[in-house]
Amino acid sequence: MYNIDIMKNDLLSKIRNGESLSNIDCLKMIVQLSVPAVMAEISYTLMTLIDTAMVGRIGANASAAIGLVSSTTWLFGGVMSAVATGFTVQVAHYIGANKEVEARNVVKQGLAVGFLFSIVLTIIGIFASGFMPSWLGGEKTILQDASHYLLVFACSCVFVLLNRMSTGMLECSGNIKLPSMLNALACLLDVVFNYLFIFVMQLGVLGAALGTAVSEICISLTLAYYVIRKSETLHFRSGENFHFVANDLIRSVQIGLPVGIEQMIMGTSYITVTKIVAPLGTIAIATHSFSVTAEGLCYMPGFGIGTAATTIVGQSTGAKREALSKKLSYLTVAFGSIVMGMMGIILYFFSPQLMMILTNNKEIISLGTQVLKIEAFAEMMYGASIVGAAVFRGMGKTLGSSIINLVSLWCVRIPLMALLSTNYGLIGVWSGMCIELNVRGLLYIVRLLWTFKNKKSMSV
Repeated sequence: MYNIDIMKNDLLSKIRNGESLSNIDCLKMIVQLSVPAVMAEISYTLMTLIDTAMVGRIGANASAAIGLVSSTTWLFGGVMSAVATGFTVQVAHYIGANKEVEARNVVKQGLAVGFLFSIVLTIIGIFASGFMPSWLGGEKTILQDASHYLLVFACSCVFVLLNRMSTGMLECSGNIKLPSMLNALACLLDVVFNYLFIFVMQLGVLGAALGTAVSEICISLTLAYYVIRKSETLHFRSGENFHFVANDLIRSVQIGLPVGIEQMIMGTSYITVTKIVAPLGTIAIATHSFSVTAEGLCYMPGFGIGTAATTIVGQSTGAKREALSKKLSYLTVAFGSIVMGMMGIILYFFSPQLMMILTNNKEIISLGTQVLKIEAFAEMMYGASIVGAAVFRGMGKTLGSSIINLVSLWCVRIPLMALLSTNYGLIGVWSGMCIELNVRGLLYIVRLLWTFKNKKSMSV
């Protein structure tokens, strides 16, 4: 049977078989697993860039409409990621312990629970689309477009969660290459469908939402098919009956609930930021949205390295190799911070060019360039927080991340943004964000050092 699983990777096998790995072996494994994940994250960000640029050609109002509800879609996406994490981390643990039958049953449980949960989210999203844009403080000229965009996103939640669940299952099994390839293909599909719906059918913002949704449907169904029928490790075998296991479900809640709380904390903070930015006007909303998209090119490599971190730390945890888990945790966080620091340098010097890709509005380009240069100074510590959170997800220790984000976002970011926006507008908003990201990165580094110094903290 043809497959492109990389579970046969000798280095991953050494984790499960209890063999020793040198520092060079560990770095090699991190790079091998990170590269396809980073490429996938960059492809996803390019998709968002293209999406934003195509909408930006319609006008500032169209960009502001999407930017207005983007914080709400992030909140929904974060909750879906939490549901997926509760099951995908267990796949890594079971595979690391050489319990593949149990891993496959977790996959089945995850797909079933994910489907039911996504239906609930769809209902909530459809209801929210009617009032959320107005509640966020958007101007009347953009409310209808914003509502339509959120409505289409809500209706696609089943496929968004299916994508995240299938992607996470494959990544935690060690197959990072296939999800990377397919999510890169989603970039191309998004361009094609966006062009069709936005320009050929002239649906504007609604067309952008439909283009993204259709590409999501195509990729999620393909990923799910591969998990169920083709994956060497995870494909469903005849004779292996599906059954819910109480311990697996409880463990999924123990892992996923703190992640869900973390994502809700982050999502509600993003919504609060939108309410802070919205009174600054349409130009500020559009600039904020464009700048977040442009910055994504910098932090996506961090998320890609985080994917690798969750896989290898998760399997090391499942294999009960604490010393190796410690080494891999330190190395991945250091690697992620260095890469993100380099991306910050690129962001500082090429911020005008990034903004010009997204819009031809000179006022937005000028303001966006200023805020991106500020944000460049946060990228290294942001990398530490991204990969640090991924490391703790791999361990199955997710509560501490929720606490860190709660303190950092609501005690540092939101107060600073609210305070600084009064006198400095969007510049003040992004200055507050930059300070908070540096604080968050330092908190994750302290937690990582404390975790391995004091084993009692491993229960968090």
